[in-house]
Amino acid sequence: MLSQFDYIKPLVLDEALDALSRHEDTYILAGGTDLLIALRHNLIDAKHIIDIKAIPELDSLRFEEGKGLEIGANVVVNRLIDSPVVKDKYKALHDAASVLASYQLRNRATLVGNLCNASPGADLPPSLLVYNATVKIASADGVRTVDLKDFFTGVKKTQLQKKEMVVSVFLPDPGQGDRSAYLRQTRLKGHDLSTVGVACRVDGKGKAAVAINAVAITPLRLTAFEDALNAKGINADSVLWGTEEIKKHIKPISDVRASKEYRLHMAGVLFSRCMKQVMDEGGK
Repeated sequence: MLSQFDYIKPLVLDEALDALSRHEDTYILAGGTDLLIALRHNLIDAKHIIDIKAIPELDSLRFEEGKGLEIGANVVVNRLIDSPVVKDKYKALHDAASVLASYQLRNRATLVGNLCNASPGADLPPSLLVYNATVKIASADGVRTVDLKDFFTGVKKTQLQKKEMVVSVFLPDPGQGDRSAYLRQTRLKGHDLSTVGVACRVDGKGKAAVAINAVAITPLRLTAFEDALNAKGINADSVLWGTEEIKKHIKPISDVRASKEYRLHMAGVLFSRCMKQVMDEGGK
């Protein structure tokens, strides 16, 4: 049986933030793909639900040359897939969005909701981490911005406080010559959670960025690994070296989806495949 809760549907952001500040045990409804499951299985006891879908400013999917891409809290995943800007400038994000859940769920699921759910195996975070994404957090007391790499604090845990909500995610303009990809391994073909997922990016200056999911309590940006890789230069030899080196920078566990040993192996395999894809794209 669902919780008994008050349903609030504000038309402007300030109204939503005011309601969030006044009520305890309050949850935000945008896509609802995670929230409704939690309610149905009595995993949460919601007293108030704030439906933000009618707030126009949260629908923003806007790119500004030289600055970057803003993705509002109401933007569903299929909008990212259909966006020419995302496909052209942020290919890893396009790749990750394309393999998330099913088409029907992507019509409801939002990027911001995927981040706030904070699953260690979520597909979207690695593709955002390699682009130095930031998260805009609002409350009745004001607005703050945090780096996505600092947003996750544990399994299903983030920096968000009770009176706060994420209103948008921002990705800087990658500029010319940038290329990226996201690859994952799953138990099943189709709709399944990642066993391991790797995003790789090489920017216009030839510097690599690497992020990974499902190998720690949060999605990771592997900055120390990147530094060592970039010091060697991006080429076939350094990628071969990286297939073993990457295993030193992750701490996977064994669970129902895969063993620790399999995740370590697949991290190297996916890194190699992902970098080859990115390097081949750069050679066109």
